[in-house]
Amino acid sequence: MVAKLGRGFLLAFISTSLSLGSCASENEIEMNIDTITLGAGCFWCVEAVFDQIQGVNQVTSGYMGGQIKNPSYREVCTGRTGHAEVVQIQFDPSQVSTETILEVFFSTHDPTQLNRQGADVGTQYRSVIFVRNEKERDLAEESIAKHQHLFQEKIVTTIEDESAFYVAEDYHQSYYELHGEAPYCKAVIRPKISKLQSQFQPLLKSVN
Repeated sequence: MVAKLGRGFLLAFISTSLSLGSCASENEIEMNIDTITLGAGCFWCVEAVFDQIQGVNQVTSGYMGGQIKNPSYREVCTGRTGHAEVVQIQFDPSQVSTETILEVFFSTHDPTQLNRQGADVGTQYRSVIFVRNEKERDLAEESIAKHQHLFQEKIVTTIEDESAFYVAEDYHQSYYELHGEAPYCKAVIRPKISKLQSQFQPLLKSVN
């Protein structure tokens, strides 16, 4: 299982050398992976935003923070399971830092809206950062304090202990990529992408 926010570098060394006197194998592989789990309203929006960032290898939509196992989308939508719609972001910290990911997070949704984002209302749409330990909690708190000046209202983003992550149904994955012309994508997601492109152009993946 990939490391969570702040766990550090995962190094995997694979040696195929059969010679006792040989140095490091040519097949030595270094993997540099970290993950962070964030909620910022509808996960279609958040996934579409972070898919654009250089150094982000994978973004998976799912659910975290609730009381039941293996929740379905229909159950989460009732607001009674306690889960938030989240994305789990796998990234290379040598290319993009956790601090930068949190900067994009606070810049592409409204963290002052309690249990909602626009017309999407309910605790499942809460603004949330999931953490594994006190070091990660401190980092999240510092990021909230750093970005508070951008908003007139108080940031209400919650910092919650990481719990089981449940991958959302297949039809939720890569939703914007597959359904970019759908009304919701045009009205809600596309403005977020435009804002991202305007404010964070140097961070974006190049398009060939």
